[in-house]
Amino acid sequence: MGKSCIFDVRNALKIPSKFAGREILRSAASTDVKNEIQAKSVDEIAAALKELPADQLAKVKDALATGPCPGPVDTGRVTVVAKVQTRAATVQISVIESKELRASHRYDSMVFANGMIASGMSCQLIHYTHEEHDVFFELCKNFQFIIVRCNPGQIKADGGDQQKFDDGMRQLRKAGIQVWPSPDVMEKMGAKVATLNIGLEDTLAYYSPDEFVVAQDCVSGRCGSSCPLGIFPPTSRRSKAAGFKKTMAFQPRVIKQNRGSSGEGIWIIKLAEGNYCKEYGERSCEDGEVLKLMEANDNHEETHTVAEFIEFCVSGRTDKSGEWTSKGVGKYLEGGKEAGGQLVDQRFCPRIVEGELRYNLIVDSLVGIIHKKPKEGGISAVGGTGSIYTYYGPEEATFKTLTDNFLQKDLPKVMPSLELAEEPVPLWWTTDFILASPEGTPKEEEKWIVGEFNCSCVGVSRCLAAYCKDDTPNACWDDITEEDKAEAKKYGDLMGEKALGIMSK
Repeated sequence: MGKSCIFDVRNALKIPSKFAGREILRSAASTDVKNEIQAKSVDEIAAALKELPADQLAKVKDALATGPCPGPVDTGRVTVVAKVQTRAATVQISVIESKELRASHRYDSMVFANGMIASGMSCQLIHYTHEEHDVFFELCKNFQFIIVRCNPGQIKADGGDQQKFDDGMRQLRKAGIQVWPSPDVMEKMGAKVATLNIGLEDTLAYYSPDEFVVAQDCVSGRCGSSCPLGIFPPTSRRSKAAGFKKTMAFQPRVIKQNRGSSGEGIWIIKLAEGNYCKEYGERSCEDGEVLKLMEANDNHEETHTVAEFIEFCVSGRTDKSGEWTSKGVGKYLEGGKEAGGQLVDQRFCPRIVEGELRYNLIVDSLVGIIHKKPKEGGISAVGGTGSIYTYYGPEEATFKTLTDNFLQKDLPKVMPSLELAEEPVPLWWTTDFILASPEGTPKEEEKWIVGEFNCSCVGVSRCLAAYCKDDTPNACWDDITEEDKAEAKKYGDLMGEKALGIMSK
């Protein structure tokens, strides 16, 4: 038992791929039934399940739902160490939006799990379900660190309470259990407001409907001071800043909900008539002015008046908001600041249509650069929107100036500037850069602006082929190329090494 062993439950039990990772029959299954399943083909098992009467099928579903933890453990593709050689342990959290797929896991979960195991630690994959909140957090006390794999908004969409979940994680931190990333890191680093202090007077945050529409106090808190990273010029000292109607009249905007995930609730907005004022504050938009909007999650376009857009952001779909095709529900300011209700209002950077650079980092190590270019006619390069991804190594010469400046000058200042000096850099995170210089600028003089940090639930792009979406509902791990699997494994192994190093201190 002292040796490590590797096995694939899905292949060993011959369970059809649609049930991969689910502990069918679990501890209640007899040896005879297990042997019988092993003797059947995938097609035979699938056909048998289809023919089961409703009461028998209910038994199968009940078997899938049972277990000692709040969600089935997916060991279908995860390396399992028979005897752990170190005190460290991690738990992988994945919140499933579809109740029918609660036993499923993210397409990239095994990269994290196998990376931890390869370093000599144990790794168990579990689900957080809000119905079993207390049971879940009691279970978490058995581990020494937690890797949170939960997209912002998923817990709420599933009927849960994000604040309650975050408070539970904070209690684990107080008990000495490391959480990657902790709620405080997500709020200060991963939230859209993190890059607010960039020295532009029309970059604002709104926490209430009144702030969104009318005058408010300056939100940067750094009027007259320089950007903490030294990247942007000092702001001009001012005591008041107007709301959305004033910024919209000045330049095309990007309006972002707080901690939006995969582009949902992130709007690129332009005046239909293009009648922008030359100086900020010369005029404000009227309620009836027409806006052309594009949502970043799928690049779909909508046309609404200023009043309709404000109504959707504040109250969602009402008789005053017009007809919306967005998959989102609006209400971005609901609950105010304490509940995460927030919008960030910033200028649109036109060269985003050329794509953005994503720097993938494992703690303080750059492991890869991705150029994410939107599909023709689109603006957002979010995965699943038809965008084109080009991968580069961390030492790509094309971006040497940007890479050197970021890693050597800016990275050491990131956590302190966000008032997170005592927190470790996230285990797996990204920095997204947008080219801000005019076309024709020499490469050595180009200025890249940090669009945002991502640290809450960054996907492993090399595994995107296994991501199930509307046009690929049956995507699985086998759809990933061997080259991408190998690269993803390198990421996982380095994560394990970094995590072990931090936990051993």
